[in-house]
Amino acid sequence: MTIANKLTILRVCLIPLFVLSFYLCGGALFFVPALLFSLAAVTDYLDGYLARSRGEVTTFGKFMDPIADKLLVAAAFVLLVSDGRLSAWVCVVFLGREFLISGFRLVAAGENIVIAASRLAKVKTVTQLVAAILLLLWNWPFSLISFPMDQIAVWAALGFTIWSGGEYIFKNKGLLSARKG
Repeated sequence: MTIANKLTILRVCLIPLFVLSFYLCGGALFFVPALLFSLAAVTDYLDGYLARSRGEVTTFGKFMDPIADKLLVAAAFVLLVSDGRLSAWVCVVFLGREFLISGFRLVAAGENIVIAASRLAKVKTVTQLVAAILLLLWNWPFSLISFPMDQIAVWAALGFTIWSGGEYIFKNKGLLSARKG
């Protein structure tokens, strides 16, 4: 098993710890869930980098990496909705886009087409991760100066989520109208 695949498995294993810490670490330990989430997010970058740079891209990695990513982000956003730090409709847009693009990728895979992540999608991912971390940190350190950086990050992530989702639909709309002969 490659190091990249081990990092993907580590990310999946960090998700229940993150969820548990979200419920158990209040007060002075409020930063623990954000730290675990951040660590898991860093493994996403590292596993992709290592797999590509070492020529160790595997079928397991191609399958498991996006699932691990979606589980991590979905867990964070659902927890933040349950705690009142994120609007449910924003979470629905975030998760709905993921389901939609995953559907496109499934259809494409059936046609032996690979839909790679676009630059815009990578920006979407970074803005979502930043928004989640700021929300998990209760907007610290910006809360010290009453600056709503967490909300600005959420709106930026929402914009990039919608924009990148539209880009995928526009670029791949032919997949849905193609007829098998």
